[in-house]
Amino acid sequence: MNTLKTTFLMALLTILLMLIGGAIGGRGGMTIAFLLAGGMNFFSYWFSDKIVLNMYGAQSIEEQDNPRFYGIVRRLAQRAGLPMPKVYVIQDDSPNAFATGRNPEHAAVAATTGIMRLLTDEELAGVMAHELGHVKNRDILISSVAATFAGAITYLSHMSMFVGGRSDDDEGGGIFGTLLMAILAPIAAMLVQMAISRSREYSADAAGADISGNPLSLARALQKLELGSQQIPMNANAATAHMFIVNPLTGGRLMSLFSTHPPIAERVQRLEDLSRSHDY
Repeated sequence: MNTLKTTFLMALLTILLMLIGGAIGGRGGMTIAFLLAGGMNFFSYWFSDKIVLNMYGAQSIEEQDNPRFYGIVRRLAQRAGLPMPKVYVIQDDSPNAFATGRNPEHAAVAATTGIMRLLTDEELAGVMAHELGHVKNRDILISSVAATFAGAITYLSHMSMFVGGRSDDDEGGGIFGTLLMAILAPIAAMLVQMAISRSREYSADAAGADISGNPLSLARALQKLELGSQQIPMNANAATAHMFIVNPLTGGRLMSLFSTHPPIAERVQRLEDLSRSHDY
């Protein structure tokens, strides 16, 4: 269901780009915006692992540096049939973790020292299985494509502010219609992009449950992480918030539509349902 939802949302982004591109910038403007967004996100897709790891001061480790953490990742990667990812540790008391890398052959997983202190071995395995689920599902690629479409829509909207929309009222809806679309289009694109991110979190939870063989360990970890991240907030960049297993940024319930993560309670409920419906 999450795969179907992601496919539908990606199609919706495509349709949104076509409609807004035609109304605001025409075919030429839409092509320019798409190329600009594509170029930026192509760079991000190839180099995001190095950028994000450096941003958080992640340190590469081998098994002798942290046998517990490295061993958990190695066992899970073998179980998932994935190449061994590079393993990183972030010196931060806030409990969190993420995966990055453009494909399974160039993947990396990172966890904070805070999460290692907070979770048991089984719970930590549940978290890392979730991150390997992202790797297996190639979610970095999906996120990059979604960001390209959303970015192109935003560029088109900005272009219309400076050069104006199409002069044909029948096609462009006039000056007022163009202005309204220029304001609402980036918001709509962002909402769809955030919905895709939430869908991929659900999919990674399910994949993690399958890899670890214990959905309830991930459920318990998520409950601990929600409380732990609130007690010890992380100094995280908003542009990378979607990568972490729990949102490192704080926000009210009214902002749930703009959140990159589903509610923890809903994720826990789905994992509990999964545990009851499958023989793990």
